[in-house]
Amino acid sequence: QVQLVESGGGLVQAGGSLRLSCAASGRSFRLSTMGWFRQAPGKEREFVAAITWAGDSTYGADSVKGRFTISRDNAKNMVYLQMNSLKPEDTAVYYCATVPYGSRSIGDYTGQGTQVTVSS
Repeated sequence: QVQLVESGGGLVQAGGSLRLSCAASGRSFRLSTMGWFRQAPGKEREFVAAITWAGDSTYGADSVKGRFTISRDNAKNMVYLQMNSLKPEDTAVYYCATVPYGSRSIGDYTGQGTQVTVSS
């Protein structure tokens, strides 16, 4: 099993930055592709970005390319999402989750989420 706890959300003005963190525990974490997803009010949950278990490959949604960066530190069991140039449409609850290799779908484990609100 993998347990995931997100943190770092908050209220920020448009154009600002936030760094989300995901603390992971469980034996499978270091072998798992990890990802971030988000869900805005009234919308379906959507893929944001993912990183392979070794951290040597990342991929993301077109809507966040050039603005968001995913990274991980396996020694600390952490996954991060650096969000720059935030826009009001980035407002959502952000979730950390395991991801089937090469996919953009949520895997077997996800956290409780952290709220990100971007004001205009």
